[in-house]
Amino acid sequence: MSDYGSTPPPPPPPPYGGAAGGPAGQAPPNYLVLAILSILCCLPFGIASIVFSTQVNSKWTMGDQAGALDASKKAKLFAIIGLVGGIVGSIIYAGVLIAGMAAFDPSTM
Repeated sequence: MSDYGSTPPPPPPPPYGGAAGGPAGQAPPNYLVLAILSILCCLPFGIASIVFSTQVNSKWTMGDQAGALDASKKAKLFAIIGLVGGIVGSIIYAGVLIAGMAAFDPSTM
């Protein structure tokens, strides 16, 4: 028997239910810009934010929707903590610097 004239089998469905190799729907935001800004304010939280923000797209592409959402939430959380911590730290530093300058008495030199 020959296969001449028979119809070929249908193509396999796309992996993970999406058309481009990832899950169907919109990927969660990765907050990479916010993470880069937060690294300028507070280095430890900024690094953590960048690590989680880079994991979002790769987890989404591999089909790990829950992991991508979790990484997105953590990236946003660490970026906000880094930004707020950096701003509050800068304000405290400026206050201490101004208080030190105000307490300086040049006549004692």
